Amino acid sequence: MTHTSKAVKIPRPGTPVRGSKTGQPIMVLFDLLGRRWAMGIIWNLSEQECTFRQLQARCGSISPTVLNTRLKELRAAGLLTTQQNGYTLTQTGKALFERLEPLGDWAMEWTTTL
Repeated sequence: MTHTSKAVKIPRPGTPVRGSKTGQPIMVLFDLLGRRWAMGIIWNLSEQECTFRQLQARCGSISPTVLNTRLKELRAAGLLTTQQNGYTLTQTGKALFERLEPLGDWAMEWTTTL
């Protein structure tokens, strides 16, 4: 029996994604980050390195299949990597989080106006 591994499919600039037929880079990023639990994984890894089980516990209701898929996608996108003790954000992932964090603050303020 041969084992065939599925290629990880992540959105790429210049290829159609949700919301953009031309694959504009911002839309490619939003497509990736809009996938179930992608932001939660990034947010949790911004605080500390985590093993698979730690991430699963921190993300609450995430299934192992979804977590595994998102980790593969985020690794393929260069946003996280594996270290000896688990997963961690890359420099690119940290730079992304630094830009996302103010949006989290803005969202908290925004919800008070609803």
